[in-house]
Amino acid sequence: MNIRPAEGADAAAIAAIYAHHVEHGFGTFDLTAPDAAFMDAKRADLQGMGLPFLVAEIEGEVAGYAYASAFRPRPGYRYTVEDSVYIAPDRIGQGVGRALLSAVLEICEAQGFRQAVAVIGDSENAASIGLHRALGFTHSGTGKAFGYKKGRWVDVVWMQKALNGGDGSAPGDGGLSL
Repeated sequence: MNIRPAEGADAAAIAAIYAHHVEHGFGTFDLTAPDAAFMDAKRADLQGMGLPFLVAEIEGEVAGYAYASAFRPRPGYRYTVEDSVYIAPDRIGQGVGRALLSAVLEICEAQGFRQAVAVIGDSENAASIGLHRALGFTHSGTGKAFGYKKGRWVDVVWMQKALNGGDGSAPGDGGLSL
């Protein structure tokens, strides 16, 4: 497996992976999958802010992607990132998510971020909750029936992981310019 920064040429594969999760899962509350151009613009925006947007390649194919984004747009949140991880359906359960999320967290920590937050769609999303728990995230709350998709109300699970003295000590370098 090769973990590397995503490129414009990966946009179609990224969009296809995301489309699968939009259409078949509850991890995202999007109801219609965006196209490759939208996903590439998102990639370029995040990378332009210095945030990681990575893909995992196996045998020359994009097997998944993960990125960090600003948790919220207000400046007080500039030391907190939110992660997102999506895996190709035929690569789920093969360690792709763990490799990608580990790499994203490593980059965020090196950049001086203080907290990583996961906002997981569906309290029954055992795979994502388990992945985050395995990488040191702790449960910080559940929003009941926050979204409506495919004829049912869906919870949101919040998890977080302290990075770089995320224990409340004074901030050092890092953070986003918001």
